[in-house]
Amino acid sequence: MEKTVVRTDAAPAPFQGAPYNQAIVVGDLVFVAGQLGVKPGDTYVEGDVTQQTEQVMRNLSAILEAAGSSLDRLVKTTVYLQDLDDFSAMNEVYAQHVGETPPARATVEVAKLPAGGRVEIEAVAHV
Repeated sequence: MEKTVVRTDAAPAPFQGAPYNQAIVVGDLVFVAGQLGVKPGDTYVEGDVTQQTEQVMRNLSAILEAAGSSLDRLVKTTVYLQDLDDFSAMNEVYAQHVGETPPARATVEVAKLPAGGRVEIEAVAHV
């Protein structure tokens, strides 16, 4: 199967020009790179995990839309939290975006995220 690169200006470009794409479509699946609480144009969202999670979900939505998918078609996500104590606050925002049938998910605490991020989410969705 061939890989198709997904690129949209409605979400941030790869972080500091790093060698990855916003997403790749293979077959009927789209694999979205981890998204931080960064607005298009590399403006970082100041504030708590709630505000950052909201921006992450906007980024995921924009990329999925560009790939011909949506948040409703998510099948798997991985959430990286800088502090697992933020789990409940992140989960409240996340739940508002993933619909009635949420995807499978793993959530892990990490020592540090780029740009002082408190949350990063990567995703796989059906196209």
